[in-house]
Amino acid sequence: MASVVTGIGVVSALGTGVQENLNALTCMNSGISDFPDILVTGNRLPVGEVKLTNVELASVLGLSEDRHMSRTAMLGMLAAKEALDDACPDPGLRVGLVSSTSVGGMDLTEHFFADFMQDPDSGRLRDVVMHDCCASTDAIANYCGIKGYRTTVSTACSSAANALMIADRLIRHGILDCVVAGGTDALSAFTMNGFKSLRILDDRRCRPFDVSRAGLNLGEGAGYVVLMREDLATGDVGYCKLAGYANKNDANHQTAVSENGDGAYLAMCEAIAMSGISPECVSYINVHGTGTLNNDSSESKALKRVFGDNVPPFSSTKGYTGHTLAAAGGIEAVFSVLSIRDGAIWPNLGFESQDDDCSLSPQVRLVTGTDVKCVISNSFGFGGNCSSVVFVKD
Repeated sequence: MASVVTGIGVVSALGTGVQENLNALTCMNSGISDFPDILVTGNRLPVGEVKLTNVELASVLGLSEDRHMSRTAMLGMLAAKEALDDACPDPGLRVGLVSSTSVGGMDLTEHFFADFMQDPDSGRLRDVVMHDCCASTDAIANYCGIKGYRTTVSTACSSAANALMIADRLIRHGILDCVVAGGTDALSAFTMNGFKSLRILDDRRCRPFDVSRAGLNLGEGAGYVVLMREDLATGDVGYCKLAGYANKNDANHQTAVSENGDGAYLAMCEAIAMSGISPECVSYINVHGTGTLNNDSSESKALKRVFGDNVPPFSSTKGYTGHTLAAAGGIEAVFSVLSIRDGAIWPNLGFESQDDDCSLSPQVRLVTGTDVKCVISNSFGFGGNCSSVVFVKD
């Protein structure tokens, strides 16, 4: 029995809430700025930054300023609450939360560390309490009034997609009736410096699959969907079904996927098989598409291995949001659901010329008013942790 998506919530560089994000997608407006306005860092590189300070986020959420809440947690609270309010599950249902993050409360830890380095007797230990990844999950659950099962996933950039898989299994095995699932991550100087050391950050806006691509732009945000047991989602309740998914690890390299796209190929094949659809029924693929030389080449090869000469329309929406790490699979799951709901295929911003190594061209124009019956969303993480999820129109 497939789970039904009954609620969606998102915050990203495109805006706060589903409607603001949808407006930006349809207007083809990127949320990536030339350098951070809020994040304090020595790196003046393009980022997909949520245009709210921590003080403003706390105000929107109704939190007191002395709560010492991490930015990761607050972004997650906004998106998860929107998704839960959208779904409005019956109070008698067993509701849980599967949340993901890779950054955790690093933003607060950086504040503590700066003070501590000047004076080992200074620094507020309350800031370090939010450092652990699980702390954001607890904070989101408490804010949303979720008193049941909660757990945290951290598998780098595939985290949120894996959170959806775990959520569906909890429903299929009768442990929960309804699960809020997705991911949240905030920008931090630590993350910026880490990716800069890998030499995969572009000093221009990212251009996934383009011959001139030179790396990714980091982003931040949160995206959650509410999954409900199919027999409980009656009438007009629900956007679509989570029909299939798979996680495969090609174990190729600590930070790079295999050149031939082995993990991506296996993940897509198994997800399609689980969904019960045939490859030719796929209407659109929201690809991982980071803009790095390795990922886009590898993912292109995987697409051709799965679909042959009939690769469906595909695009990366990271040209809109930047790469939001653990949140990417959640944000892009919301975009995939909107694609089905609104009959839209989102364009791949920044693409101009095909790369011979990819030999595929993504969708570059906005398509609306089409019948989108099936969407695959890809999320690939460090270590070759590759995940694909399949959404099917009910």
